[in-house]
Amino acid sequence: MTDSPKPIVLLLGEVLHAKKEWDGLAEIAELRQLNDGNREQFLRDCDSGVYHGLLAISRTYDSVELTGRFDQELIDLLPQTLKFISHNGAGYDQIDAEACASRGISVSNTPGAVDASTANTAIYLLLGALRRAHIPATALRQGRWRGSMGLGHDPDGKMLGILGMGGIGSAFALRAATFGFAMQYHNRNPIVHPSGNPTNARYVGFEELLRTSDVISIHLPLNDTTKGMIGRKEFEKMKDGVVIVNTARGKIIDEEALVEALEQDRVFAAGLDVYEKEPDVHPGLIESDKVVLMPHVGTATVETQRKMEILVIDNVRNVLQHGSLLTPVVESRNCKL
Repeated sequence: MTDSPKPIVLLLGEVLHAKKEWDGLAEIAELRQLNDGNREQFLRDCDSGVYHGLLAISRTYDSVELTGRFDQELIDLLPQTLKFISHNGAGYDQIDAEACASRGISVSNTPGAVDASTANTAIYLLLGALRRAHIPATALRQGRWRGSMGLGHDPDGKMLGILGMGGIGSAFALRAATFGFAMQYHNRNPIVHPSGNPTNARYVGFEELLRTSDVISIHLPLNDTTKGMIGRKEFEKMKDGVVIVNTARGKIIDEEALVEALEQDRVFAAGLDVYEKEPDVHPGLIESDKVVLMPHVGTATVETQRKMEILVIDNVRNVLQHGSLLTPVVESRNCKL
């Protein structure tokens, strides 16, 4: 990249729903874009100085196909001028945010923008799992009317355990409350402000949540602590006939252990939008008629995608005008630029 009188911003991927807003940044920045290639090429270009002078990167979730994960190897090759990464997604496990902070690179995500859509998806999966809706829905399309469906369960009076009462978890709780659930939740720490717990759900320890919940819905970020958090030992502690919902990250659950629990009827049903090795799905989940499956589409609405893109762009604009991100991730809040 040649020297530019304006700050340089690189877009990784495509802006699809807020193009006017993205193009508007051209008034205060030189906009560049990468929308093809692979990790090897990107690393070579970084190493050879192609991106010299770059101030900020705006990246889409799907741009991981172009660059791979922003891990230590990649971060070490980024230009010294790079100070900001605006990521499109609430989850940011595609980026080693701690390594970025060590390099003086601040990272933002899109909290809030995804809450309603992801919570709505979780409700869909929850109700579908309670009824084992896959069985009659598949039978009907095959001309077998209800097929071999048995009776499902009503939500009224069931204990709903929410793992992770953040923005998505609280939006989910608010929606689930209308179906008559009793509620409890587990976070690293109890929520202090009432706005973070709109249904006044009871705070419990992790073990108690596992033992006493009829339904467990996962709304945690993926990190070293939560990876593999739900495995064989955890399923053994749950109530027989528990229902599992996951719209967070697939690697939080050991899928092999989940398949075993489903086969042994310890888990009545599951509703999943995320998987351990996306886009591959465990064959046992594909074959099970107890699982409602969706292909990581929790935020796949026009409205939510636009909200997310706008927030990404607003973060970049704030960088250009004020030198900081609007929604920095936890690891970046003490980042020295």
